[in-house]
Amino acid sequence: MKVPQHVAIIMDGNRRWAQRQGLQASLGHKQMVEKGTQKVTLGAKKLGIKCLTLWAFSTENWRRDPREVQFLMKLFRQLFSKEAQKLHEEGIRIRTIGDLTRFDQDIQDNVAKWVAETKDNNAMTVVFALNYGGQDEILRAVEKISHEVGEGQRSVNKLTAKEFEQYLDTADLPPLDMIIRPGGEQRLSGFLIWQSNYAELYFSQVLMPDFNEAELTKAVKEFDRRQRNFGK
Repeated sequence: MKVPQHVAIIMDGNRRWAQRQGLQASLGHKQMVEKGTQKVTLGAKKLGIKCLTLWAFSTENWRRDPREVQFLMKLFRQLFSKEAQKLHEEGIRIRTIGDLTRFDQDIQDNVAKWVAETKDNNAMTVVFALNYGGQDEILRAVEKISHEVGEGQRSVNKLTAKEFEQYLDTADLPPLDMIIRPGGEQRLSGFLIWQSNYAELYFSQVLMPDFNEAELTKAVKEFDRRQRNFGK
C-alpha cells in the first residue's frame, strides 16, 4: 500500500463530541489530549507515516470563551509534560509550527524543552500546530524576507518558490502529501495554505476524539487509490 509520508490533521469536532456525550464542551479537548493524540500518533507510526502534523490551536481560537482558552492552556501544559514523555519513549521527534510568542512563558519553555529532548528521535516526527494560521505563517515569512531585503542580505527580485519555502514554519519538514479533516466540515480553514498546493484532501464524518487507527487506515487506503499528477 502506498503510504503518505507527511499527513496533517485538522483536529475538529472535540466540542461536539463532548456535547453528544452529555459532557461540558471543554472535556472533548481533554479526551483528545489524554487519549486521542497518542492514539492517532501511534497509529500513524504503525502505518509507516514519517511525519504527522496536528492542528491543535489556531490563531482564531483566541476568540473563544476565555474560560475555554484557559482550559486549553492547561491541557497544553499537560501535553508538553506527561504526554510528550510518552511520545519520547516511542522514539518520536516533537516539533511545532506557529507563533508561540503569544503563549505564557512556561508553555513556551516546556515546548522548547521537548523539542530539544526529542530532536534525535527518528521513529517519526509529530508536529503540533500551535497558534497557527496559514495567512499568519505567510505574513511572518514575508516579514522575514522584508527584513533581510532591508538589511541588504538578499534581493527580492530573484525570489523563487523554493526559496520562499525556506521562510515558512515547515522549512525542515517533508512535502505535505495529505490533509485529513474529521468532524464533517469540508474546508481547510486556512490550514497549511502554501503546503497544501498538491496535497490530497480527505474529509471524515467521524469526530476527532473517535478518529482512531482504523479511521486513519481508511484515509491512507483512499490515498493509495488516488493518482497524483502534480499538475502534469
